[in-house]
Amino acid sequence: MDWFVRYFIKSGLVSLGLGIVMGTWMALSPGAVIYRPAHVHLNLLGFVSMVIFGVAYHVIPRFTGHPLHSRTIAGVHWWSSNLGLYIMVAGFLVAPHQPATSHWLLGGGALLAAVGAFLFIYNLWRTLDGSGPKPRREDGPGKRLPVSG
Repeated sequence: MDWFVRYFIKSGLVSLGLGIVMGTWMALSPGAVIYRPAHVHLNLLGFVSMVIFGVAYHVIPRFTGHPLHSRTIAGVHWWSSNLGLYIMVAGFLVAPHQPATSHWLLGGGALLAAVGAFLFIYNLWRTLDGSGPKPRREDGPGKRLPVSG
């Protein structure tokens, strides 16, 4: 399993845990509901999206028989999406107290998360088209390369 697949799934699990803690906090302390956007983003963008990214990077090359277009793009995607998510979560947490700071954190985090999502779209699109690494000559015609490293 590629490192970025494992990291996407693990970061999704971390986000799920944090989202559960925040949800429990909001249930026990109704005043904490002002932090609901952070809770929602941890669960949806943090857990759901990260797990989908990881699983898709693992299964799409196997389903199509094409190697992943770019492992480098997948790694940049992991960094961009996770940094963007946690910068946004920080922005949601400070929003009730420092709106000006929150504005910059939310904008920067959203931009990084969006860049990551578009890298994912591009990378999988090219993988579906079969534009990944080409087989070496010594592999012969019709011989497939292993999909996982």
